[in-house]
Amino acid sequence: MSTLATYTLTTPDAIPLEQVRRALIIKLRHHGDVLLTTPVFSVLKEHAPHIEIDGLVYADTAPMLSLHPALSQLHTIDRNWKKLGLLARLKAEWALKRALKSRAYDLVIHLTEHPRGARLVRQLQPRWSVAPSKRNAYWKNTFTHFYGPHTNPKRHTVETHLDAARRLGLNLDRSDRRLTLVPGRDATHNISQLLKKHALEAGNYVHIHPTSRWLFKCWRIDSNAALLKQLYTRGETLVLTAAPDAEELKMVQAIAQQADVPIVNLAGQLSLKELAALTQQAKLFIGVDSAPMHIAAAMGTPSVVLFGPSGDLEWGPWHVPHTIITSQHTCRPCGRDGCGGSKISECLTSLPVTRVLDACVQHLEAQ
Repeated sequence: MSTLATYTLTTPDAIPLEQVRRALIIKLRHHGDVLLTTPVFSVLKEHAPHIEIDGLVYADTAPMLSLHPALSQLHTIDRNWKKLGLLARLKAEWALKRALKSRAYDLVIHLTEHPRGARLVRQLQPRWSVAPSKRNAYWKNTFTHFYGPHTNPKRHTVETHLDAARRLGLNLDRSDRRLTLVPGRDATHNISQLLKKHALEAGNYVHIHPTSRWLFKCWRIDSNAALLKQLYTRGETLVLTAAPDAEELKMVQAIAQQADVPIVNLAGQLSLKELAALTQQAKLFIGVDSAPMHIAAAMGTPSVVLFGPSGDLEWGPWHVPHTIITSQHTCRPCGRDGCGGSKISECLTSLPVTRVLDACVQHLEAQ
């Protein structure tokens, strides 16, 4: 019996996917959030290969989804549109709406509670639409199918996303749920040249990305430096990265200075695709709860990750060998920006270097 013949057995109001020609999946969030939606594209294509699947994301997060083998078209919203004059903004919005309307979607899957998704569904008028459940009359009267709850601190975000596919009526028992990120030819070539420039061998270096856009998710500077020094003493080649943000670059510079050992510092120099290509060649990734952690998981790179106020069950590395280092503070995960709003998280600052080093050594010696 074919997949399309069996999916109707799982849900009384399952969507007849054989009648769906085109589907749009919307995820208007940050980089890591978008990457964690990629199994939804894969699963839908696996069960219904005839469907053309498009995506709609913020322009800055597009590299997380572009080149996905299940993707037909990728539409984007530029966050900077709101900074444009009224006429220019209306023109950009109209162009997007026209592009989406031209695709004549039969199905729209909205993976957040963002109000723009509801407005788009009303404008596009697909026959079927799926979204997280929400106690709102406007919302309830917009979509045909609902899944929920939108978040669950005891369940991984990928599984929550996949609830949208389950709500279609799909049986995911044997589906491939891995993250998918394709660096692409250019990024792969650029990293290959960069490795040669710094005399680095693929599979023979440790990649450390100690920063996050939210610094309250970061470990202490001196602890990071001590860890790098210990790894170098063990004979490891170290590559350090960070986003091109002034605060992150400042933190990485301080870490490198305190470590005072040879480090290849690529902070602020890589695109997201290049970061993925770099991580793919590393033998170990070390970082915190951030998009690069999810990128490492997508590339299949073993990881040691430090978690503080955010929930590791909900946001931890997905389907990759990993070790999560966190504290026994009874208040975590609190989801707050540091203890008492201080921007400093004691559940992170209290983590000893020895625990992190031991986890790194365990992964390195297993290779």
